[in-house]
Amino acid sequence: MSPREELLGASSDPIERAEEMSLRPRNLSEFVGQREVRGHLSVLLEAARRRGRPADHVLFAGPPGLGKTSLAGIVAAEMGVNLRVTSGPALVRAGDLAAVLTDLQAGDVLFIDEIHRLPRAVEEVLYPAMEDFQLDVVLGKGPAARSLRLELPAFTLVGATTRTGLVSAPLRDRFGIVARLDHYPPEDLQIIIERAATILGVPTTPDGASEIARRSRGTPRIANRLLKRVRDVAEVHGDGTINAASAREGLALYGVDELGLDKVDRAVLRALCVSFGGGPVGLSTLSVAVGEEPETVEDVHEPFLLLSGFLIRTARGRVATPAAWLHLNLDPPAGAPARASEALELFDE
Repeated sequence: MSPREELLGASSDPIERAEEMSLRPRNLSEFVGQREVRGHLSVLLEAARRRGRPADHVLFAGPPGLGKTSLAGIVAAEMGVNLRVTSGPALVRAGDLAAVLTDLQAGDVLFIDEIHRLPRAVEEVLYPAMEDFQLDVVLGKGPAARSLRLELPAFTLVGATTRTGLVSAPLRDRFGIVARLDHYPPEDLQIIIERAATILGVPTTPDGASEIARRSRGTPRIANRLLKRVRDVAEVHGDGTINAASAREGLALYGVDELGLDKVDRAVLRALCVSFGGGPVGLSTLSVAVGEEPETVEDVHEPFLLLSGFLIRTARGRVATPAAWLHLNLDPPAGAPARASEALELFDE
């Protein structure tokens, strides 16, 4: 499991991971939200079924925890084929990818998570496999080396990336669909939470599910994690029912405030506002101030703070917005911009 998954709440415990798998939707009709993406996939898969051919290759892009892995499983389930799962960092050499490709059966779905982290040499082996279902193998070394082209069964490649800009143009252009997943509105997250609660056998009221949904940062993975933690509190401190009161108690116990910010999120804002007077401050300095790695601050905490309007990135560094000061119950310093747009005008070069 990657550090990003740990930070987002993915469990390393086999029993809990099996429980997480049971919460995943199994087909498009069970998948909540992402209406545009579901519409595109519905047409793509139905057309492939009618032609009796594997579906075209699909690239899912977007922040962690929004359902990219679930959608890969849905593609395989809807087509009635096997799902093979690997990741970009696991395919170190071209031979690693060749072993995976030659083991595929006709119509299989190959899911490569974090596909932007594929080494260039491995990526180039993937090009003919995606386009012509052929694999080029080099036998021998030096002047005696020769190239052998192997035929592969037709398959569907599903890639997932959290950084679309790092996917090379030649690779990105070989996908039939590039689907961008967005954060979920609270009403969609409430449906997801109520479905998960039913699967887990947890009595939940609509206001309890709504309370968790509002604080889930627009991310189903976080919503399911918070649901389980609130369930624990409801069972220990109450009758096991998740209502508004037990949800608020459980979320407060785990440091999740009314807007979904956790302890580190608030530490970032406090460092910006209190230690650095609102900024601008560089990422490395900010990460030292909160005791986290720069990659953790940039990949895990900053995106939600940016989305919520608490900070902005400028050419000179991170700047706290008026909303950040208000959320911390602090008064902005004299001369601070009244609006985020004014902060951009002041600090951008």
